[in-house]
Amino acid sequence: MEKKKDYSVEIIRYNIAAGQQASFEQAYTSAGKYLQSSPYCLGYKVVHGKEEPNRYIVIIHWTSMDEHLNGFRKSADFMPFFNLVKPFFNNIEEMKHYETTPIEWNKE
Repeated sequence: MEKKKDYSVEIIRYNIAAGQQASFEQAYTSAGKYLQSSPYCLGYKVVHGKEEPNRYIVIIHWTSMDEHLNGFRKSADFMPFFNLVKPFFNNIEEMKHYETTPIEWNKE
């Protein structure tokens, strides 16, 4: 994944009731095509809690926080994306941007 100097990671933490989880996952499956077509999105993943199955974390990698907020959110991709995930907006516990540090290791 190519990283620019102002690369940003958006973390969105959700609390999703058991009866809504399939709909939530389907919403992000459908919404993903708008992230994939955006020049500002470098990748994303949705992770699901094991100990607390009502917890989900969505991780979106952006070229920069500014390009996310002023590029993607003002693009033609944003409203179709947002309309798909909007039913879960009130389930958000955190939605913040983070920057990476050089502290990282992956076993490949």
